Amino acid sequence: MNAKLSAKLDAYARLSRIDRPIGTLLLLWPCLMALLLAAGGMPDLKVLLIFVLGVFIMRANGCVINDYADRNLDAHVERTKSRPLASGEVGSKEALLLFLVLGLLALGLVLLLNPLVLKLSVVGIILTIAYPFTKRVTNMPQMFLGIVWSWSIPMAYAAQLGEVPPEAWWLFAANWCWTVAYDTMYAIVDRDDDLKVGIKSTAILFGRFDRQIIGAFQLAALLCFGAAGLAADRGLTYGLGLLAFTGFGLYQQRLIFRHERAACFKAFLNNNWAGMGLFVALGADYLLG
Repeated sequence: MNAKLSAKLDAYARLSRIDRPIGTLLLLWPCLMALLLAAGGMPDLKVLLIFVLGVFIMRANGCVINDYADRNLDAHVERTKSRPLASGEVGSKEALLLFLVLGLLALGLVLLLNPLVLKLSVVGIILTIAYPFTKRVTNMPQMFLGIVWSWSIPMAYAAQLGEVPPEAWWLFAANWCWTVAYDTMYAIVDRDDDLKVGIKSTAILFGRFDRQIIGAFQLAALLCFGAAGLAADRGLTYGLGLLAFTGFGLYQQRLIFRHERAACFKAFLNNNWAGMGLFVALGADYLLG
């Protein structure tokens, strides 16, 4: 492989955030929880593999369209100025082509499932495309992202059961609240730069009450995760997962106390452990139950 092609592939990988899996993981844990809850234990292996691949592809796809939308703004933000589109390593047409290819791969996976999943996936791709542009018109893009980031939950139930039962929306609500909380932590990192270039966020909207409101969303997420467990008749082991989730949330509150960029980013990253702990607890609860 020549150096030019290698450099271009590396730029595509960075554009789709393959080198930074945190977003994929934050998307994966609630999706896997939805599959477990829908199946009442081990989900269908075909469905499980499709959703794991789908999470990876759609997270990459979301990053590509996000950077395309922000290509003229990222160069003015310290954390994002070296992104491939902002730096000129990748052109706009190349990014759109990559978005199309990834979208077709995701469609191919969805076509292996039932018609309801296909219908829900159409809504999902519309939400994915719309999200980056919400940062121009509202100070609540994190709340819109919460919907995008939670859309795999009804899709998982639909794939496993052929329907989306009412109890699925407890998990949806939990993940929505959790996403708003951790993505606001992420937005605090960029708040000063975002104010300069005109990008809107809940970190700006919440202002000096950001920690308290993040805490409220964390508490709401905990209660809704608990309600999802009760609806599925989960036991003590899942309860221990909820306790661990609470501990991680308190640790994150400590990290963001002084609004230091590095500490807020660390708090954001810590949510991977919170999500993984909850998923592992749910899986163990089914195994032991």
